[in-house]
Parts: sequence; structure tokens; C-alpha cells
Amino acid sequence: MRNTGLPDRIVLQRIYEQFLETRTLVSRDLEERIESVVLALPSRSTVKGRLKDFGSYYKKYLKLLKSNPGTGVPLITDLIGIRIVCPFLDDITTVEETLKRNFEIIEVDHKGSNFSFKEFGYESTHLLITIPEDIHRQRGYCGIEVAEIQIRTILQDAWAEVEHELFYKAEFSPFDKPMKRKLSAVNASLALADITFQEIRNYQRELNGEMEKRRGSFFKKIEESIDSFFQEREMPESDGYGIEDLPMGKVSIDDLLLSALAAHNRNRFEDAINFYSRILEMNPGNSIASLIYKHRGMANFAQSHYDEAVRDFTESLELDPKSYKAAYYRGVVKSVEQNYSGAIDDFSLSLAINPYQNFCLYRRSQAYYHLGDYPQALADCEASLILEPDSLQVKKFKGFLLDKLKM
Repeated sequence: MRNTGLPDRIVLQRIYEQFLETRTLVSRDLEERIESVVLALPSRSTVKGRLKDFGSYYKKYLKLLKSNPGTGVPLITDLIGIRIVCPFLDDITTVEETLKRNFEIIEVDHKGSNFSFKEFGYESTHLLITIPEDIHRQRGYCGIEVAEIQIRTILQDAWAEVEHELFYKAEFSPFDKPMKRKLSAVNASLALADITFQEIRNYQRELNGEMEKRRGSFFKKIEESIDSFFQEREMPESDGYGIEDLPMGKVSIDDLLLSALAAHNRNRFEDAINFYSRILEMNPGNSIASLIYKHRGMANFAQSHYDEAVRDFTESLELDPKSYKAAYYRGVVKSVEQNYSGAIDDFSLSLAINPYQNFCLYRRSQAYYHLGDYPQALADCEASLILEPDSLQVKKFKGFLLDKLKM
């Protein structure tokens, strides 16, 4: 550079271009490595790499010189940048912790974390990482040792892109108060949407967790009622989880359903039935009502109220003729009542709607066994194993049938 005290743009550009090809390769390798790490996580985040062009580099160079005079050549750490865009707020923390386990982290900056509750602005998590040594060895030295990773939600990324165009690239920024209020309102709306989406996701997780527990207790009841005839099974004990109270005031269908499932999973079956019944009294649409009748039928089954369970599963099917699970569950109840012909009819109906149910085939096989039709029982058992070849339960039953047939 010439001895003017000013940066020589030509020299800087020559140095920049000297490493351009290598940096491009390093950036691509780093993007692929980060993507392989992030895509292993449950949420589907997107990874985008970019190399800062010379114009942007030079502009930032001058800006840093101006803000830190006399400090020498400014260090620009985001020549290679990787942006990770996540669906939800809690994914940001998950991605950050994952990156910490897989890369050498130099610095973490949670931008926007110092805003008061009245303030809205750019929010993003920035990580400064050391470029892995093996990438340097493969591609050669690229003039820099670090790269910047930005982690944002989809909505934070949308705001950052728009803000960049309006403020960073523009010759001047809006300065009148009404315009600033509008921009602040947009940012606040995006932040609120992010929070709302996260709350919905948390609710779905809680609801799905309760549904999974409810299915487990229902299947346990089936095994205790049907499979004990064929084999002794060791059953897990109840976790003794306690029920939470409903919120005060007006409650929604969602509130009632979550409370119903919680009661169901804690073996508070009468409470669960009451909650399900309250939902039905609210006259939900057919699809919701079909679902609720199905859940209530499962709760009645758990109470050994078999007639009520059959009625509920029948109502579920009438409201949703494609509800193969309602048909299957009704068949299960009939099997417990030793109405094996009726059970076969319901299992067959369920399989007509959805033929890819290994356990429905297995239950129908058991029903055929009780009617003495061993060849048909074996055929269903073998069909079940085609769908789920590793099922020890079905394999054991097949062996039982082969002994009966003396094959």
C-alpha cells in the first residue's frame, strides 16, 4: 500500500482475489459439513453459505477503519459466512449446542438479547468458529482462519433481509416517526409470530406426548385381555403421573382434550370420559367428533365398559367412514367379548380401508384361531410378518399355529 495513510483499494482487491478460489472451496466444504451436522437434528433447518464479495468487503474494511482509527489492518471475520435458518425459536439453541459439540467456537454473540421489552430490532445468534484444520489441509491456506455462522428463525431471517435492504444498502434510512413506528410494528409482529409458533409447537409436543402415553395404556389393555391366552407377558407398571387442573374460566376444545388425555394416561378414566363428553357437547365438526368418540371408546374399554366402547367406536366410524383405527379398536373389543366372527368383520373392514396394518392382521389371525380356522389364521400371521418381519410376538404366534397344524 502507498504511504498515504489510506487503504489502497487496488492492492486490497489483488489480495482478495489471490485467495478467492480457495475461499470458495473452503466455504463450500464448510457449508456441507455444517449441513450434515444440522440435518441430523429433528427439525428441518436450511443451511446457506456465502462468500463476501469484494465490494462488501471493502465497504466493511473502511467502516472498521473509521470506527477504530490507529488500530492497524481491521480483522474481518465474516468473509466466509454460513447462515442456518430454523423453523422455531427453540431450534436456535439446539443448533447452537450442536455446533459447539462439533466445531471449535471462538465467540458467541446473541444479538438483540439486550433489548428491553419495549424494543425490537435485529435478532440473531452469531458464532465465530475456527475453520477445521483438515479443510485447510485439503484446500490450502485461504488467508483467513475463521468463519461466521448466523442462526435465525425463518421470520428473523425475513426481517434481517428486509432490514438489510432498507437500512444497510440504502443511501438514507427513514427518519420520520410514523415510518419508524410502522417498521417497529412489523418487527414486533414477526417477533410475536415466532413466539406464537413456538407456543403452538410446545402444545403439540405436549398433546402428542399424552396421545402416545394413551396409546401405550390402550395397547397394554389389549395385550392383557387377548394375548394372555397365548403367552405370559410381563407388563410395565404405571408411572403414577398426577393430573393437572384445567385453567380457570372459559376453556377451549384444546384445553379439554389435553386434560382428557392427561386424565386418561393417569388412569383417571372417569375424568377422561367426562372431558371427552364435554367436548362432544360443544358440537365440534365431524372429524373432531370422530376423534373424540374414538378416544372415549378407548377410555371405556380401559374401564371394561365394552358395550359403551363399541358404541363409541361405531359413532366414530359413522362420522368418519375412513377411520380404520376405530374399526380395528371395535374388533379388539369384540375379541375380548369372544365375539370372534364380529371381530373378524371389523378387522376386515379396517384392512379394507388400510391394508398395511401388521397388528390388525395379527389380531384377525388370533380371531380365526379361536374359530378353529388354523389355515386362515396362519395366512394372516404370515401376511403380518411380511409387513413387520422382526415382530417376535407374531413369530411366536406363528410357531404356535404351526404346532397346531403339525407342520
